[in-house]
Amino acid sequence: MTHRISLRARVLPVVVAAGVLVPVVAGAAPAAAATAPQVSCTSGKAGLAVKLQRDITAALASRAGTVAVGLRDRTTNTTCTLRATTAYDSASVVKVTVLATLLWDAKKTNRYLTSREAGLATAMITKSDNAATTALWNQLGVTKVKGFLAAAGMTRTVPGSGGYWGLTRINVTDEQRLLSLITARNTVLSDNSRAYILKLMGQVVTAQRWGTPAGAPSSVSKHVKNGWLQRATRSWRVHSIGTFQGGGHDYTISVLTDGNSTMNYGVTTIQAVAKVIHRDLFPTAPAASRYTPTATPMEAYVAVPQR
Repeated sequence: MTHRISLRARVLPVVVAAGVLVPVVAGAAPAAAATAPQVSCTSGKAGLAVKLQRDITAALASRAGTVAVGLRDRTTNTTCTLRATTAYDSASVVKVTVLATLLWDAKKTNRYLTSREAGLATAMITKSDNAATTALWNQLGVTKVKGFLAAAGMTRTVPGSGGYWGLTRINVTDEQRLLSLITARNTVLSDNSRAYILKLMGQVVTAQRWGTPAGAPSSVSKHVKNGWLQRATRSWRVHSIGTFQGGGHDYTISVLTDGNSTMNYGVTTIQAVAKVIHRDLFPTAPAASRYTPTATPMEAYVAVPQR
């Protein structure tokens, strides 16, 4: 039996802060205010959908900016979504797509990665190296990236133009689709390719292991890729995608944000969402066992057009 819950978020009108319109989330909205997007959850486990919907909504209740959330737990047949198709500039999160494209393309000719490609892939994922990403992006070309996106069913992801891979337009639905392909057998990525991607996402340097792993129990394996960038409009984009397995759960989380006043503000928003998800899935895990990310999150700055 599937249990569904979808409650309306309550949002006040925008206010002006530092000359920029910033949405403020709080108490009850005026009757004339537009209906805000809702956190929607379903689950095969009684009571879990209600809990997740309530707690994710509460975690975002005082946060400014625009936040999109995706959760899928195969074990309990649980999903949660918020703004699932809203598009965001990808920043470094797209590096997982670049690696998946590289492996998908190599699979078509039944070849292994070269030592050069493997070195670039490792630097791209574990250290978020931008030069390595640019080298692989240029090697593949946008045509092959689009080919992988079509094969993967990531129909709303649009590769960045002019070599600006960090401006690839992504959304929660497609990021969750990508994580699903990485974590379960399929015809797009080989088992070896999936294991390779997970291995590198599990070896991300400590300074970049913030975001969706926040609050996960120590018994759970954690694989993550994050990203951020700042632009003249919508300010800071800050994103985190992760896969988690153990303790009777097999789940993926994607949180995409923009309109953040600072990078750290976006990180805090993502981690607030992640903590309640992990807590609701593992309500009896002791606090001391839960993962606490670095207090000084780092990430490579992504090139964007100067304007």
